[in-house]
Parts: sequence; C-alpha cells; structure tokens
Amino acid sequence: MKSVKDIKKLYQNKELKVYEVVEHYLKQIEEWEPNIHAFLNVPYKEIEAQLTSLKEEPSDLPLYGIPIAIKDNMLTKGITTTCASKILENFIPPYDATVVKRLKKAGAIIIGKTNLDEFAMGSSTENSAFGVTKNPWDLDRVPGGSSGGSAACVSSGEAPISLGSDTGGSIRLPASFTSVIGLKPTYGLVSRYGLVAFASSLDQIGPFGRRVEDVAEVLQVIAGHDPKDSTSSPYNIPNYLENLGKTVKGWKVGIPKELWQKGVSEEVLKVLEKSFEVLKNLGIETVEISLPSVDYALSVYYIIATSEASSNLARYDGVKYGYRENNTEDLISMYKATRGKGFGSEVKRRIILGTYALSAGYYDAYYLKAAKVRNLIKMEFEEAFKKVDIIVSPTSPILPFKIGEKISDPLQMYLTDIMTIPVNLAGIPAISMPAGFYNSLPVGIQFMGNFFSEDKLLQFAYAYQENIDLSDKFPPLPKKEEK
Repeated sequence: MKSVKDIKKLYQNKELKVYEVVEHYLKQIEEWEPNIHAFLNVPYKEIEAQLTSLKEEPSDLPLYGIPIAIKDNMLTKGITTTCASKILENFIPPYDATVVKRLKKAGAIIIGKTNLDEFAMGSSTENSAFGVTKNPWDLDRVPGGSSGGSAACVSSGEAPISLGSDTGGSIRLPASFTSVIGLKPTYGLVSRYGLVAFASSLDQIGPFGRRVEDVAEVLQVIAGHDPKDSTSSPYNIPNYLENLGKTVKGWKVGIPKELWQKGVSEEVLKVLEKSFEVLKNLGIETVEISLPSVDYALSVYYIIATSEASSNLARYDGVKYGYRENNTEDLISMYKATRGKGFGSEVKRRIILGTYALSAGYYDAYYLKAAKVRNLIKMEFEEAFKKVDIIVSPTSPILPFKIGEKISDPLQMYLTDIMTIPVNLAGIPAISMPAGFYNSLPVGIQFMGNFFSEDKLLQFAYAYQENIDLSDKFPPLPKKEEK
C-alpha cells in the first residue's frame, strides 16, 4: 500500500494512471467489505464521473487522483447521506459539505461513504441502523466509534485516507483501535458547514491516514475560514508540511497525572512503555503536570453533548425531509411515531437526557454548571501549555473490546472516551498515533497541542512516527470459508 506522497510521485513519473489506483482500492473494498462492513455506500457511477472530470484538471493539484472515504454524516451532492440512521435512509443532499467541496477541488476522488454510530453517537460503531463495522485486526471486536468505518477502511487498505468527525474522541478512539493515525483539529479550524450536527460546540472534522504527511496533506486542503460556518476561525493557515522532519529535541512534554491514573489497563501501559523510550531517544524532556478539572470532563461532556443533540435533532420530525410514519391520526402522533421508529435506542437516550438537562428548573443545575466547569478545563490546558509544548496520554484506557460486550451498559461504553473528551471540551487539537500491539490488538497514544498549533503537533507526531515504524503494518485478509 502506498502513501499519498508515493502515489503522487508515481503519477508525476507517469508510472501509474488514476484509474489504476481507483481500481486497486475498489478491489480492496470488494475483498474486505464482506468481513468488516466499513462502507455504507460505494457510488460506482459517481466515481466514474469523477474520473472523467479529473482528466480536464491539472495533475499538480494537491490531492490529484487520491481516493478518499467520507464519513456518512458529511453531505455529498447526489450521493446518499444517511448518518447511519433510518430517519435519513433515502436522503440525497443537493450540495456538498465545504470539506467535500475542497477535496474535490484539490483533485481527490470520493470513493465511498463510511459507516458510523447513528448521528455519530457512540464509541463502537455498533449503533448504526445498517449493521456493525468490525475491527480488521480482530473481526470479533469493535473498531471504535463513532468514525469506525472511516478508521477501518484505512486500516484494511480500502482507502489511503478518509475523513471522520470528532465530538468526544470519535476520530482518535477508532484510530487507536485500528492502528492508524487520526487527527482532531482545533475547533473552528475546519468548516462544519455540511456536517450533520450532533453537538455543535464540540463537533470537528478531521483526517485519518497511515502516515503523518498524508494527514498533513489533507488538513492543508480542508482547513481554513469558511463564511458559511459562523464558528469558522479566520486564523491564517500555515504550511503543515514544512516542519515535518525537523528536530523536536529539547521539547517539553507534559504527563497529566489525572489521565494516567484513570483505570488505564496494564496491557495498554505495557505497550506505551515503548512510546516513552521513543520520546526519550528523541531528546524529549517529560514533565508531570496536573489538570484537576478533567476529573469532571465525562460528566460535563454528557450534559453539554446531549443538550446540544436534543436541540439539533429536533429538526427530524417527518415534515421537512427524511423518514415519515404515515399511519397516524394527527400531527403530534406523526411526530412521535416518526421519531420513535426513525431513531435508534442510543440517539433516543441522548435526546431524553439532553431535553431533561435543558428543561425548566434544571438548566442552571446541569447545563449552566457544566458550561462553567468546561471553561475551567479550557483554562487549565491554557496554563499547562505555558510550561510544555505537547501533552501526552493514552488514547484509550483499554484494548479494543468485543462486539456486544458493552452495548447493554451505556455507562461502561461512555468510559471508553475518558481520555479524549477533555480535548473537545477545551477545543484544542490532538492526534492519536499507533503505539504498538498487545496480543495482536492495537494500542494508540494521544498527543495534544495548544490552540491552532497543528503545525507543531504534526512535527512532533512525524518525529515519533519515524522512530517507531508501525505505519506499514496491515491486518491480514481473513481466509474465505470453504463451501
């Protein structure tokens, strides 16, 4: 499997044609999909049209002829966008999300829409209305969520890069569980226009890849101000590739004691010992720091995220678009029946929790208090970054778990995001890097950076990547059962 950089070089040397690359990945999809179900839609007709239109474009475009998979909660003109929900099962958007538009303009080819937890609500990709995605490294285990499909397709080699969305760890957790790289950018760096909203103050789009330079290439294309998104930052975008390969010797790395004491399993800690050896060899100085308010991050997150979800999902009522239950007597019963049958159990659970937190008499006690603690978490990160360049933690406290193991216990499922949630609450960028394997199960390490310091974060991640050498490992294709 080639990196984006390698594919581009082969194009430039006229050793490879775009259709050959696309055919290769479509073959990978054909071989892997019966096993992992990473994709909800592979739009062959639209791929053919993209290949035709690409012939008229200059071949020096930054992502010319590079196939990319898109999480199915980002609008794609003419291609079904379902959010893995029955309520949007047949919805075909009339326009592209800003990120999709920018990718197409850069010459990328949208190769498919990937599976997710319904409306991005979940940590395992078991909550999809259209079936579970499986972990390519162990088909009995989850790939993480909610961007499990986007992570699994890169891990298995079905796509060289993909896009996911991250509300509380939904890029980084599946990156950790499938041994790929997943970047959650600073809130506001990448436009959310055309991303179907879950929790508007937390959602952020980011890339998956197998090499840091591939992730940087995609970020370079999708980052930047968008007047169509009121939360989009006017921050000037630097060159994310120019610092890759530069030394990080002498950098200070913060080790927050709160994120290394929260039930991190012995198996994960054992693998991460190797990562600390890598950091030591890079000439890094480690400093213990404290982020006391992150102890409340999980509670704060599930109040804020569910409250915003309750508000955002009110639009799916059977009137404007999407699924409608017609066998009803009046408008109110139609609303109830449509939402009752159209939404899955996890989405309903979060809507109920959020509606309760926002209800009269409880707003101050729950939502307002959570907002205040969120601000404290942000301030503590700001103080920490005055002392250190990067903050390090495990991406997940546990190894990838078995399908069905936690689905009946929501609280245990929510705990899997305990390392990643503080980043979203603060709005800072973070990247999950492969750290190694324990009994053939992937383990990830999380690097966190200061606001809009993606160039520095990618520089650090690249230095780590070049010294750990895990990016070329692929899961073996399962053998076909003999009839």
